[in-house]
Amino acid sequence: MEDRLFADLAALNIGWQLVEHEAVFTVEESVRIDRGIPGAHTKNLFLKDAGGQYWLVTVLAHIRVDLKKFQAAIGSKKLSFGKAEDMIRLLQISPGSVTPLAAINDCDFAVKIVLDSRLVVADRINVHPLRNTATLGLVPADLVRILKHWNHFPLVVEIPKMSPA
Repeated sequence: MEDRLFADLAALNIGWQLVEHEAVFTVEESVRIDRGIPGAHTKNLFLKDAGGQYWLVTVLAHIRVDLKKFQAAIGSKKLSFGKAEDMIRLLQISPGSVTPLAAINDCDFAVKIVLDSRLVVADRINVHPLRNTATLGLVPADLVRILKHWNHFPLVVEIPKMSPA
């Protein structure tokens, strides 16, 4: 799976840096590892709306997403978290390894990719390379370029944050 990803990155002349590390499943677990890796760190949400549309949302790791406001921003209704079995079936990745790069496996275009606009202005963005035992850093414009190469045209929006309690 990863071989095809790296072959596509090479074919498009996209530079990247890979850092191997222990498996991480949550943002909290990744904080210690992230300190040693420059760039914007991300988290991903796998969502499904009332109409059956799946969404993979990539946002800055520390942001708590306001799903109600977010669904309005993307013209969707009644968003909820997608099931692990749907993620595995559609993106061929397991929970904990969610990444926008999983679009490589979505040949049926069942999942819409959304990127937080705060990420696309970063110098470097860090995502999983289809597994949660490494972090792949690349330029945000190159992330968009590889997604488009796979015919996934990401929606770039400012992801609404939850108000502080």
